Amino acid sequence: MRQHLDLLSAVLRRMFASRVGGLLNILVIGIALSLPAGMYVLLKNAQGLVEQLSGTPQISLFLALNAQESDIAELHSRLEANEAIARVEFVARDRALEQLKQSTGLTDVIGSLEKNPLPDAFIVSPKQAEPQALDALRDELALLPRVEQAQLDSAWAYKLEALLRFGRLAVLILASLLSLALVAVTFNTIRLQILTQRDEIEVSRLIGATDGFIRRPFLYFGALQGLFGGIAAWAIVTGSLMLLNRPLGELSQLYASQFVLQPLNPGDSMSLLLFSLYLGWLGAWLSVARHLSQVEPH
Repeated sequence: MRQHLDLLSAVLRRMFASRVGGLLNILVIGIALSLPAGMYVLLKNAQGLVEQLSGTPQISLFLALNAQESDIAELHSRLEANEAIARVEFVARDRALEQLKQSTGLTDVIGSLEKNPLPDAFIVSPKQAEPQALDALRDELALLPRVEQAQLDSAWAYKLEALLRFGRLAVLILASLLSLALVAVTFNTIRLQILTQRDEIEVSRLIGATDGFIRRPFLYFGALQGLFGGIAAWAIVTGSLMLLNRPLGELSQLYASQFVLQPLNPGDSMSLLLFSLYLGWLGAWLSVARHLSQVEPH
């Protein structure tokens, strides 16, 4: 443990021996990681906003005109017992006609009708908002007795799912490309260090140092550089969201809303730091595996 702590201290001193160079490397990594991380945060916030604006999807069940009160009560019980349904609301035909009068303004026309043409209906709020789950639930409810028609407006759900799928793919592609760039930066940095410390490595091998002992400081260097880059990316994303929230708050007030960009949650923040640490370690490991074998004592 003492050897590892001493090694970490030596790696930190070496990393910031040239403060400007060390900070620039960390800043480059931070900017590269902040781009996909920022897009991910914006995508999550956009998903919440769109779902809020779209509202909860509902399935309308129109009953047959000859449905009796006993049929309605039985159907109500079966709907409430369905685990896929969050809430059930019964709309009587008289109430539906009254709502139609108020919403259309055709009171005289509707009042001239000899009888109420509207059926009784149930408004069902599903627990899941996925398009496939909504379609499956609609088909299931359409088979219930005394249900004449089951109507679902799922177009918005499919559009939302397609938009989010496109956004997730774009973030994945960008994250993959920038991750390769981060690995390449670490790879080149460790390669230069190996060439600089070639004499030290040769002497270490002459006195019996194992490959693991020689490899360890370079791996620590890459992992720490990646970790500091992840911290820089987290700071860039968090600071950018704080700067954007003020003008966004003024804009949302004009539309009588209070939308605020939510920052990275603790789980996402930890994932970002661990991912950046792993990428730094991976770049160092690839560089050491490629170049350390070329250093042999003479």
